[in-house]
This record gives sequence, C-alpha cells and structure tokens, in this order.
Amino acid sequence: MSNAPSSPAAARSPVNPFVRLFVELGPLVVFFVSNGRWGIFAGTAAFMVAIVVSFVASLWMERRVPAMPLVTAVVVLVFGGLTLFLHDELFIKLKPTIIYSLFAAILAFGLVTRRNFLQIVLGTVLQVDEEGWRKLTIRWAAFFVVMAVVNEVVWRSFSTDTWVSFKLFGFLPMVLAFSLAQMPLMNRHQLPDPEKQKPAE
Repeated sequence: MSNAPSSPAAARSPVNPFVRLFVELGPLVVFFVSNGRWGIFAGTAAFMVAIVVSFVASLWMERRVPAMPLVTAVVVLVFGGLTLFLHDELFIKLKPTIIYSLFAAILAFGLVTRRNFLQIVLGTVLQVDEEGWRKLTIRWAAFFVVMAVVNEVVWRSFSTDTWVSFKLFGFLPMVLAFSLAQMPLMNRHQLPDPEKQKPAE
C-alpha cells in the first residue's frame, strides 16, 4: 500500500536565502528608484505598495505569518499613510527609528520576562544553546538601538535624497556586517546535530 501524498506545505522546500533577500530588499530598491525619479511622496506611495507585495510573498513562501515583516509592513503603512495624508515627509523618516526602537524594546522585554523572542523567530533556522540565544538577543537589541540613533542623525543632518540613499546603501551593509560578526558567537554555542549523535545501527 503506497503512502499518502504529502501536503503542499510539508513538501515545500526551505526558502532559498537569495530569494528571501530579494523579497526583503525589493521595497527598499523601489523606494530608492521612485524617490530619485518622482520625489519623496511618490517614493513613499511606491514603498507602501512594495512592502505589501513583499509581505504577501513572505507569507506565501513561509506558509505562516512572519513576525518581523508583519511589524515592518504595519509601521510602513501607518507612517507612509501619514506622510501622504499630511504631505509631510517627517513621518516616513521617523519610520526606521520607530521600527528599530520597537524591535529593541521587544527583545529587551523578552529577556526581562524570560521569553526569548529572537529564538521564537529564528529557532527553526539557528540551533544554538540558551546562553547563545541570550547573548545574541542582547547584541541585536543593542544594535537596533544604534540603528535607531543613526537614522535620527542621518535624516536630521542631511538631505532627503541622502537619507533615502543611506537606507539602501548604509543600513543594509550595516545589518549584513553585524550579522556576519555574530558567526563566531553562534559557532561557539552551536548545538550538536542530533543526526550525528545517533549510534550506528
């Protein structure tokens, strides 16, 4: 008797990291190009549309509601809507500060209440011990605070076009560099592969 076919969700292979990067980076590219051609308000409108498309794509790929893309999409739609409704670019410039501060506060709250939200979000991707998750959470919370401060400095000190460019060519390299810098920590606290721990039959 043959086995029943697996469900589409179970048969779905892990999301290619390059596809995931393209989906998450797409809205920033749309924002950068639209702002350069038509200005900040058209760029904001295009950014809002792109972030919705990106979230739907993430939802379809992961077959679940992705927490961080959801928070990002909500904040973009709220502050982007205020930007267009009030015709004031201040709100879209505050958006990264709000998002980074919110992420930092959520991670810090999780540590205080002994609920590691970073582990909840990334636990299926990274296999590290509890101490590793605690250190990673502290580092990411601190990094998000730094990113919020940097955003405030950039939008207050430079032109709108410079700020938009920095979102793509400044924040993204900072995130990638910081992520790579965590590799030694993750290697030190990596859990052993359960498959390799099984005794040979």
